[in-house]
Order: sequence, then structure tokens, then C-alpha cells
Amino acid sequence: MADSDDKNKDKEDELAGTEQPFVQHLVELRDRLLYCVYGLVIAGILLSIWPGPGGLIDLIAMPIRAHMPPDAKLIAIGVFSPFFVPLKVLMMTAVLLALPWLMYQAWMFVAPGLYSHEKRFALPLIFFGSLLAYSGIAFVQFFVLDKMFSFIQKFTPAAVAATPDISSYVEAILSLYIAFGVAFQVPIVVMLLVRFEMVTIEKLKSFRGYFIVVAFVVAAVLTPPDVVSQLALAVPMCLLYEVGIIGARYFAQGKKPEEENADSSASS
Repeated sequence: MADSDDKNKDKEDELAGTEQPFVQHLVELRDRLLYCVYGLVIAGILLSIWPGPGGLIDLIAMPIRAHMPPDAKLIAIGVFSPFFVPLKVLMMTAVLLALPWLMYQAWMFVAPGLYSHEKRFALPLIFFGSLLAYSGIAFVQFFVLDKMFSFIQKFTPAAVAATPDISSYVEAILSLYIAFGVAFQVPIVVMLLVRFEMVTIEKLKSFRGYFIVVAFVVAAVLTPPDVVSQLALAVPMCLLYEVGIIGARYFAQGKKPEEENADSSASS
């Protein structure tokens, strides 16, 4: 009995004495932000070397150019669009390339305030969260845009020449990249909710029908007003919700008794 009390006491004291002064927190935050900037600068330099701003524009323009006449090109209406649009694409791509590094720096900032069992699953979540974000963006680039532009072209009159502005095109697809990258984080959110006992798996199952409605509402708000892109976002969200329930069941079963003692000690 005494041994168990000592173990519980050790769990209670795991974070005891680790508090840092406020100024030291600010210094740590500054260092982590600088590391993030360094990562973004390195990613930007690498992308500037290859494939370069022009290569990135050619890559993201492939879906729409596949549905344009062979000699047609995107146009630049603004005076400074030929300069600022490729630069904007380069910066956004650098953020995506450095995303795991940015998430790792955020984790390193909060890690001193986490228990050991919480730290064990933080890095896997960072890895899978980044993988899901990349999967969402790739899904947009190689499937959604092609189907969406094919659907739109069917309603374009023959007397109209579809020559989109590069600036509006980039803004539209970047919003889709962000929407799908965030929406594909549904399994991570579901597993975290169960892990921190904010909701049970049974509640998630009973909420399944409501989530389907929520998914279609979110898809209608975040995507252009066409059926293809809305279905392309809502259906994967529903499937990823089921993946999150399966993953949450794994996390719940893998929770060790000593972790539960630590959680109960922290809440008391």
C-alpha cells in the first residue's frame, strides 16, 4: 500500500518544480519563433532553387490548363501580379514544406508542461497530422481541381473564352488547400477528444449522423458553389471521422493504468 502511495506521489510530483519565470517563457517563445523563421527561410531558399516560383506556378496551374485550349494561358490583370503571385505561391509552399518543423517547434514549447505519457503520443500526432494535411492538399491538386474544372467547363458557353486571372485562380486554390488540409485533421481532433476524456467513443458513434450534416454544411461554406468540390470535401470528412473513432478506440485501450493515475492526480 505504501509503495502504491509512493508511486502516486511520484506521479503527482512529476511536474513539480518545473515552473519557469514568465521572462524565461518569453525567451523560450522567442527562440522557438526564430527556429520557425529559420526553417521557413531554408524552405524558401530550397524552393527558389528548385522548382522555382515559375515551376510552382506551372504545377498548380496544371489542373485548369488541362481544360483550356492548348495555346491558352492564364492572364495577369494586375500590374504587379506577375511578381507578387509567384512570390505568394512560393511563401505558401515554404510553409507547407516546413509544416512538420513548425509543429515540432510548437510541441517543444509546450513539452515541459506535459506529463511523460502525454509526450509519448505527441510526436506521432505531429507526424500523422502533417501527413493528413499533405494528403488533403494532394487530394485537391490531383483529383478535386480536375473534376471541378471539368464540371465547370460543361456550363461554359461556346462563345465565352475561359481565360482566368492568375491572381484570382491562386487565391481560389489556396483557399481549397487550406480547407482540405484543415478538414483532414478530423481523426486527430477525434482522438485527442477521446484521449483527454472530453468525449467518449459511444458519444462519437451517436453523433455520427449529426457529423454528416456538419460535414456537408462545412463543405458548402468552404468550397466553391459546385457539387463536385462540396462532395469531395464532405465525403472524406465523414470517412476520416470513422478513422478517428477507430484510432480513438486504440488510444483508449492503450492507456496504461499508471497514466490514468497521473491524470486523476493532475485533476485532483
